[in-house]
Amino acid sequence: MLALISRWLQRIDYFTELSGRLISWLILLLVLLTSYDVFMRYVFSQGSVALQELEWHIFALIFLLGGAYTLKHDGHVRVDVLFNSRWLTNRHRAWINIFGTLILLMPFCVLIIISTWPFVQNAFWYQEGSPDPGGLPYRFLIKSSIVVGFSLLLIQSIGELFRNILVLKQTGGQ
Repeated sequence: MLALISRWLQRIDYFTELSGRLISWLILLLVLLTSYDVFMRYVFSQGSVALQELEWHIFALIFLLGGAYTLKHDGHVRVDVLFNSRWLTNRHRAWINIFGTLILLMPFCVLIIISTWPFVQNAFWYQEGSPDPGGLPYRFLIKSSIVVGFSLLLIQSIGELFRNILVLKQTGGQ
């Protein structure tokens, strides 16, 4: 059973690592686009609504699709003063992570996926685009990243649950 959990954990971690590294390249693209946009606006007084929307969309992709990668690398906000105190053992931390994952993270991900699904469906149905003149078409694609991002986060939370179960099993079940 532990071997099966370990194998699934490796697959989830590999997928999250790969997707996170691919998404991280969007940061460079965002910096380049923003620099170009600022240069064009302040030097040539030429702004672009489509370019500004593209910057917002790329930022949304980084934020939404990078959440699972951040979880894998323990980069989300937590109360480190308590969690990393010398009074908590790895076993205690594993239990805190398990309860936090089961009670907070996973239900939140499911809630967001379920509640945004109709929102995304409507956007696809109507082929939603930007309401601004000169804005980007295909806004429905960026809206679908909400469901995709929280699905990735849910998958990684399952991986974190497995990881913490392994910590409990390896420390002897005490």
